Amino acid sequence: MKINKKTALLSIAFFILIGLTGCWSAHELSELAIATGLGIDKTEDGYRISVQFVNPGEIAAKKASSGVPISVHTAEGRSMLEAVRKLTTTAPRRVYLAHVRVIIFGEELAKEGLRKPLDFLSRDHEMRADFVIAIAKGLKAEDVIKVIAPMEKVSANKIFTSIETSEKNWAPTKIVLLDELIESLVSDGKEPVITGVYLTGNSELGGNIKNIQQVNTPTKIKSDYLAVFKGDKLIDWLDESESKGFNYITDNITSTVGFIECEGGGTLTIETIRSKTKLEGAIENEKPKIKIYVTAESNIGDVECPIDLSKSKTIKDIEKKFNEKTKDIIMSSVEKAKELGTDIYGFGEAINRSEPKKWEDLKKKWDEEFKNTEVVVKVDLKIRRVGTIAESFQEEEDQ
Repeated sequence: MKINKKTALLSIAFFILIGLTGCWSAHELSELAIATGLGIDKTEDGYRISVQFVNPGEIAAKKASSGVPISVHTAEGRSMLEAVRKLTTTAPRRVYLAHVRVIIFGEELAKEGLRKPLDFLSRDHEMRADFVIAIAKGLKAEDVIKVIAPMEKVSANKIFTSIETSEKNWAPTKIVLLDELIESLVSDGKEPVITGVYLTGNSELGGNIKNIQQVNTPTKIKSDYLAVFKGDKLIDWLDESESKGFNYITDNITSTVGFIECEGGGTLTIETIRSKTKLEGAIENEKPKIKIYVTAESNIGDVECPIDLSKSKTIKDIEKKFNEKTKDIIMSSVEKAKELGTDIYGFGEAINRSEPKKWEDLKKKWDEEFKNTEVVVKVDLKIRRVGTIAESFQEEEDQ
């Protein structure tokens, strides 16, 4: 029987494809220690790496168990890669970093500089770039990575979701991924910020299973404050209000809550449900100028003062007061950054977009020019809803 040339080629291709169907780079789960969190601290000669591993038996267990859902192994090395490889002397399996959710740098290391450890994190082919980066505020990263958290069996997941939820609903934190951090480091007109994490309560009990066996957890992981960098070095922290101001300026407000004082005493709480910020840079009279326009929609969420919300004048007065307070929050954040001499908002990038030729000369002395940059803030907040009642119970009591 004659076989034509086309049939012969198809047959050869078929057998070649069969040989290529194997997964040459596949790894068996039974051979891997799956890392979910990474803590990086400074030592005299290099780095101390603390890796949080999942205990598969505890995570997959259908029934309640008193076992520990995670384990933490540490190793030291002159380089990040050396320290990770040294983990094999204590870890029962090969370290697998593809599922890391959070990487925490100790504050001491952050003050020294992050460029060297970031080189390993961006170069390693096994690691994905969707993990959150945080700074251990006032302590070592190892102290945070060892904590067993309630509700989430894996505390690295707790830190990830806590920062994410806080950013969306309260706004003093910020999700910072690897690509964004590196982009800020190489940018001419913007410096990095990273959310801080720290421990409250009895930190010594954090790594004990008893930490999740009590109603009031002795040790809690809290995400708060923003670490301010100049280049790759941590230089200071923004407090809660200043951090919120940062998120307003950088158009990173999804939802948040604020309050104003009422004239007759008490407070009125406002929930911002939408916010949009427009940042414009300019050179006026040979000096840099930044204009910040914030528009927001809000609802009245809580009234603890005698006030009649059925009157349009009352609503306008509330809007005016809250606009002024939001402006003060933004300006306090700007003043803190000017005091530190670090442009964390991207004012330089805004000027570069509007005046690229003038920016070429300005960027050479931007550290000093930034401190003297005129910043104009305009806030336009509108109240859309006052709730299901127009008059407060407080007013009824006082009448």
